[in-house]
Amino acid sequence: MRILVTGGAGFIGSHLIDRLMNQGHEVICLDNFYTGNKSNVAHWLDNPRFDLIRHDVTEPIRLEVDQIYHLACPASPVHYQYNPVKTIKTNVMGTLNMLGLAKRVKARFLLASTSEVYGDPEVHPQPEEYRGNVNPIGIRSCYDEGKRVAETLAFDYHRQNDVDIRVMRIFNTYGPRMLENDGRVVSNLIVQALKGIPLTIYGDGSQTRSFCYVSDLVEGMMRLMNGDHIGPINIGNPGEYTILELAQTIQNMINPNTSLKYEPLPQDDPQRRKPDITKAKAHLGWEPTIALQEGLEKTIADFRSRVEVPAQEAVVR
Repeated sequence: MRILVTGGAGFIGSHLIDRLMNQGHEVICLDNFYTGNKSNVAHWLDNPRFDLIRHDVTEPIRLEVDQIYHLACPASPVHYQYNPVKTIKTNVMGTLNMLGLAKRVKARFLLASTSEVYGDPEVHPQPEEYRGNVNPIGIRSCYDEGKRVAETLAFDYHRQNDVDIRVMRIFNTYGPRMLENDGRVVSNLIVQALKGIPLTIYGDGSQTRSFCYVSDLVEGMMRLMNGDHIGPINIGNPGEYTILELAQTIQNMINPNTSLKYEPLPQDDPQRRKPDITKAKAHLGWEPTIALQEGLEKTIADFRSRVEVPAQEAVVR
């Protein structure tokens, strides 16, 4: 098939492209390189089945494709809060443009939504029926509400224009190719531990997250795209860890000599986050297979190859 991946040079998008290319598809990667990186897809540049287009999804584009994986949007608070107006434009205008393209060429459209649509949830774990507890005017709203509108658009295009849609809600994902300055907890802690500086914990570290390794997530995404279930469907790892547990695990794996430092909790930071994946198991036959320890080992190895490690830390290793 001919497949478009928006945000394809990003962390998750590039892993998806690897899978699609290895399956023999023609792949068009669309990215404005705000948080994506050309090096993530550089190994495909000479392949005749691969096209890389520098383009911002807030502007329309005309292409002929069979499937659209719509991943374009900064996904970490550091990046999406840097330019919140751009973030919500990407979620709204970008999704409108890609749905319009899907409508014109009769392509199947998959929206990469997020667990952030649940906000700071009062229901735990979060099933797809839960409508969320989101602050519409907070510093995270550009992303949270942006993705909620994107889901609305997808379902309205489906009902009004018969566009063939799939909606997945992605929970915390980690793995190789995460940005060093990502601002997300896994990358923050790994980079700090590698550099031998204190590991930052926001609040008292009792807030929980669930961490899904990127290869598991991509498998779930592709099963949703190529199956019959529209969604929305949660894709994430139901293993639940406190941030303190995560920090101590990374500390012990990299540098037990590093200390922990505590900072105030950011505004609207969710207390608990864990996917109910009953639907993913039932409709996709999917559940994660990579344990946190194994995934962290692969992720740490990737960061080691990219992060400048101080001389004394190199000796400790």
